[in-house]
Amino acid sequence: MTSSSDNVASVRAARKAHDAGMTTHRDIRRAYWFPIAILLALSVLPALQFAGNYNYLLHLVLLTASYAAMAAGWNILGGFTGYISLGHNVFFAIGGYFAGMLMARYGISAILLAPAAGVVAGLFGYVIGLITLRVRGPSFIISSLALVMIARILMDNWHFIGGANGVPLPPTNLPVQWAKLPYYYAFIALAAFAVWLNYRIKHSKFGLGLRAIAKDEIKAESAGIDTRLYKVLAFAISAGLVGMAGAIWGEYLTYIRPNIFLMILVSVNMVLMCILGGKGTVAGPVIGAILIVAFNELFVATLGASEINILATGLIMALTLIFFPLGIVGTLALHRRLPRILNWD
Repeated sequence: MTSSSDNVASVRAARKAHDAGMTTHRDIRRAYWFPIAILLALSVLPALQFAGNYNYLLHLVLLTASYAAMAAGWNILGGFTGYISLGHNVFFAIGGYFAGMLMARYGISAILLAPAAGVVAGLFGYVIGLITLRVRGPSFIISSLALVMIARILMDNWHFIGGANGVPLPPTNLPVQWAKLPYYYAFIALAAFAVWLNYRIKHSKFGLGLRAIAKDEIKAESAGIDTRLYKVLAFAISAGLVGMAGAIWGEYLTYIRPNIFLMILVSVNMVLMCILGGKGTVAGPVIGAILIVAFNELFVATLGASEINILATGLIMALTLIFFPLGIVGTLALHRRLPRILNWD
């Protein structure tokens, strides 16, 4: 027969297990609730236009969403798989030019063409991945930089796509007050899709394989993972998301030109956003995009568009990474201090 003390201990253990289960359930519910609440808030934000001109605010949200989408795309390759690419703006350019050229010649909106642009960029990513992913580490980083240089030379001298001068795109017929809305909602939707895709990949067998490759590629291959296929697919998906952003961005600017898409700063921003927020996490790219855009806008407004604001932004990032070596989300999660609302993993 069991004693009364054993019964009490069993009841306490059951209660603790129940409380732990309820806490986990609440954490998961809040983790899902918060990004949905953000989307709802952002969806009604343009209503401010009825009260005045908030185009600058819409532009900041739009810019942040575009970078969040691209950083989340880069995260699939650089965060989950561990391959640091500085050449992802090539796919930004491919998506922009594919949709932009069709828009310039046939008048089809680049927003509608964005999924097709993503597929084209993804196919390029697949082919390029077959070649470049044969190397790893610094060699892969150098090959990604070489890819940008090659693409810049080709696009500058390809007269069919306007060469270095680029191609103008027809502007929207909407009034100035509402001209940003199609691109605003397109980037919000793309960012939401990219974050959702990050979550789905991370919690799939495919994502588990990518993280195994990032930890130790040789051991992952020994465990039966087709590392080459996994890496190439990650490269293609990553490139596709960035290509979709490029398609929308080209129409938003009403111009496509090589020096718009192939600036190294575009790729660097994707990398920095993931590192600052926490690469390999779901919320990290979004947090990084918000912080870097906020830093840039703050220092440009206070220090002017000069090297000083770049220096200030660099110092802030350096200090942040000293205290958060795994990025904000990654470091807080490691020390179990991550707020529930940012626990999207």
